[in-house]
Amino acid sequence: MDSLRGKVAFVTGVARGQGRSHAVRLANDGADIVGIDICADISANGYPLASRGELEETVALVESTGARMLGTVADVRDFSAVKAAVDAGVHRFGRLDIVCANAGIAPTAFRETSVEEDLAMWSAAIDVNLVGSFHTAKATIPHLIAGGRGGAIVFTSSTAGLRGFGGSQGGGLGYAASKHGIVGLMRTLSNALAPHSIRVNTVHPTAVNTMMAVNPAMTAFLEHYPDGGPHLQNPMPVSLLEPEDISAAIAYLVSDSAKYVTGVTFPVDAGFCNKL
Repeated sequence: MDSLRGKVAFVTGVARGQGRSHAVRLANDGADIVGIDICADISANGYPLASRGELEETVALVESTGARMLGTVADVRDFSAVKAAVDAGVHRFGRLDIVCANAGIAPTAFRETSVEEDLAMWSAAIDVNLVGSFHTAKATIPHLIAGGRGGAIVFTSSTAGLRGFGGSQGGGLGYAASKHGIVGLMRTLSNALAPHSIRVNTVHPTAVNTMMAVNPAMTAFLEHYPDGGPHLQNPMPVSLLEPEDISAAIAYLVSDSAKYVTGVTFPVDAGFCNKL
């Protein structure tokens, strides 16, 4: 497909998982990619994050489609680093049209945690998921406006951004609060940017087959609750979606097929949010 031919997309958390899948899908649709990833672990998170080698693999996968990619190590919690990566990408490719604020973590500890651990997990989730999304928007919006061609921003939220679950630990609460906060960020920006024909939406996946959902802490949870717990079951007969399932929604939301779709919370959740 060439539906995005000539366009440039900025993707955070691009080294693996959903971010990698989004970058490859948008590249297959014709876009050049500017991508960042922290490529380092966050101690409060509880599971390993992506590596520099994985970022290089993403670059190779994108370039195998015939698209170009500038991949940079940058932490979404650091606004200056995000802005520098965005500015370098616009300088390299000459424009910016699409933003996928995808980077996120879900700190989990399937055990009793101390107050200090809860505070650390809360802060890590809020800083990466919500503050990182704001930094991404703040760094990219000036380029979208300056281009004068409109554009599309998609924030990755979660079913936890529409429903009240996540437990009582700092990590689960921080994850749910940050993903709800992203919806408020999206709704406000969709109104503010509509006069520029810049569309802003959120996508809300159920559990996806990435390290966030498949890690030792989550495995311990599933071993304790063999069915995943009634509140975590999808109505459709699928336990985990694949990253490409979410990428298909992203590809639609940033395409001209969705040119009048803005301010929308878009679930890709096998019916999770609709169940009673």
